[in-house]
Amino acid sequence: MSATPPPRRGVVLRQFVRPFWRAALRARRPSRTVLRRAYQGAVLLSVLALAPMTWAWLGSAPHRVVAGEPGWRARVPGAEAALVLGAGLYGGHPSPMLASRLDIAAELYRAGKVRAVLLSGDNSRREYDEPSAMADYLAARGVPQEVMVLDYAGFDTWDSCVRARQVFGASRVTVVTQAFHLPRAVTLCRAAGLETFGVGDDSTRRWAATTSVYATREIAATAKGLADALLLHSEPVFPGPRETSLTTILARSR
Repeated sequence: MSATPPPRRGVVLRQFVRPFWRAALRARRPSRTVLRRAYQGAVLLSVLALAPMTWAWLGSAPHRVVAGEPGWRARVPGAEAALVLGAGLYGGHPSPMLASRLDIAAELYRAGKVRAVLLSGDNSRREYDEPSAMADYLAARGVPQEVMVLDYAGFDTWDSCVRARQVFGASRVTVVTQAFHLPRAVTLCRAAGLETFGVGDDSTRRWAATTSVYATREIAATAKGLADALLLHSEPVFPGPRETSLTTILARSR
């Protein structure tokens, strides 16, 4: 009697392996309810992530202009001071982006748009002094030292805005920064109680790749700013004491 031939491999796959594999796939496949909730969660997270940016862009839209646009100087109202925010040092000198901010501030001063220049930056370490480097840069370009005020504790945008009002007694400023940072800077300064207009440098013309990186970081930075301004009402790292240098300059220039 001849032996029964063994079943072929394809028969074994069809009869035994494939049914178990299909069942496992069906078990792992999420239900429509799970997929719908996952989609709703993703939409909610997107809305929450974009809400701070929307707040900053809409709140600052009527109060900012990009330097270099046609007629931009005429759109800048008069202010007590240009508030220049720090943007890093390279070898003890202003970074290219910071130099662009300072060039705009110098132009505003020469045009009579501001009577003083408030230089706000980081001097948390003895060997790192943003405000002094900013002042040296402006002095080399003809801006008098007598109209400069140095804020050595402008550690972030919110601190710079709050200190401009609380420590230096400013009430109306033109904040100067890059265009990608302008909505946040203007909105935070206005939330700090300053009557604020902003002028931004269009850094995409010279540093497109770097600007795109910084612009992406604005999402998280603006969320932090919203929390500082509206939820936590955060005090600056160094809230005082009160300084009179700005009010003295303004009184002298009347």
